[in-house]
Amino acid sequence: MTPFSLTARSSAKTAAVAMFSLLAACAAPVAEEVQFPEVVTPEIQAQITPDQVFTIAVLPDTQNYLDYTHQKAEGFPFEASELFLEQMRYVADNLESEGGDIAFVTTLGDVWQHQTKAMDPAHEARGFKAVANPILSAHLAPSDKTLTVEMPKAHEGFSLIAGKTPFSVVPGNHDYDAMWTDSKFPPEATTPAEIDMTDMARSLGVLHPGGLDNFRSVFGADTEFFKGKPWYVASHDGGADSAQVFEAGGYRFLHIGLQFDPPNDSLAWAASVIADYSGLPTIISTHDYMSKEGERVPNVIVDGHAVDPIHNTPEMVWDKLISQNEQVFLVLCGHQHGQAWRVDENAAGQKVWQILADYQDRGQTAIEAGVKSDWPVGIGDGWMRLMEFDFTDEAPRMTVRTYSTHYKKSSRETSDYADWYKAGEKPLLSDEAFHDEDDYVLELVDFRTRFDAVAEVAN
Repeated sequence: MTPFSLTARSSAKTAAVAMFSLLAACAAPVAEEVQFPEVVTPEIQAQITPDQVFTIAVLPDTQNYLDYTHQKAEGFPFEASELFLEQMRYVADNLESEGGDIAFVTTLGDVWQHQTKAMDPAHEARGFKAVANPILSAHLAPSDKTLTVEMPKAHEGFSLIAGKTPFSVVPGNHDYDAMWTDSKFPPEATTPAEIDMTDMARSLGVLHPGGLDNFRSVFGADTEFFKGKPWYVASHDGGADSAQVFEAGGYRFLHIGLQFDPPNDSLAWAASVIADYSGLPTIISTHDYMSKEGERVPNVIVDGHAVDPIHNTPEMVWDKLISQNEQVFLVLCGHQHGQAWRVDENAAGQKVWQILADYQDRGQTAIEAGVKSDWPVGIGDGWMRLMEFDFTDEAPRMTVRTYSTHYKKSSRETSDYADWYKAGEKPLLSDEAFHDEDDYVLELVDFRTRFDAVAEVAN
């Protein structure tokens, strides 16, 4: 069980034992010794009550763990990839199939850090041009070590949960084969001192990703992770977009993973999948969707639509897909460093909760290891999201917690949490308000009226 699990299973078990005791006592003659089960088997419990509490594990941007420059072989003081494997082992140990409460696992893109090409052939054929970027190219130059270090480690990590649970992996901009500074938006800054923090696109230029062969080789629809799995119900663009179905909390859910700044054909595909699974509560995971201020705006230095209009901005994704489909009740995203959430009404007047989490900039582990750098060194520090859904009451609740598998504490339990991270993420908040950004409860007020008729699993 995860540290935040409610005791629904044990409570159901206790209630079941009491019920059998009462029934046995009422039915048995007084002179006989009453016999009733001391242990409620899973089969008996399933007949009494569905499991009404479950957790979705959310793994935001893991790129800095897998970055080949953050490993001992490159002179880094520790293996950052071990923090990634710690996360995956924690998730694996707490899956429902292993006796825990994690029913589904989703990622939010940027699994690894580097690319392998200067530009992909498709964009070259369309006439796109790259320009030099004195600042970013030093950190993001293509490398064969993406193929020999970063991607194999990603495969190793997800192999720990493969075959044990439904899960989704979506591509972020770093997971594409190439990412270049586009000639339409050249950078003006040549040194860090010249960066204007109020106009990052002008200072650093605008990056653009292209090509998904690397991603498909690890997480494509035909890979061992997904091919033939009954819960992997649909895919598009070789698995860059994908759909999963899982049962938890007495309901059947649909999850859709969308590629970075999804183009119109991805949105049309997603709408068709939603129609195919009509009535199911639907969760969408995608990489770039919301800023830490809670606005549906792109990251200005990786604005897919600005460089290539076939891509949709976050607001366009809302307008074209999310707001138009009544089944979508939850959107999860990463990419933009920090955390935020918002709730809006869709075109039918129903609630859609949208949640950002991205901890890639957090580098307390690097500081503790004595890393010296002119730039802050982001690692991630083991932080991930555990989203617990509780359907025991009339109005279901979603409890959002942030947990570090490295520090083995929740954000609320970490006394230095605000000291470590607030200045870089939400500097204007009080310490308590900053804690509230990563530890809160949302009441899913219209969930049952929307989904009980179709998605509730019969007992």
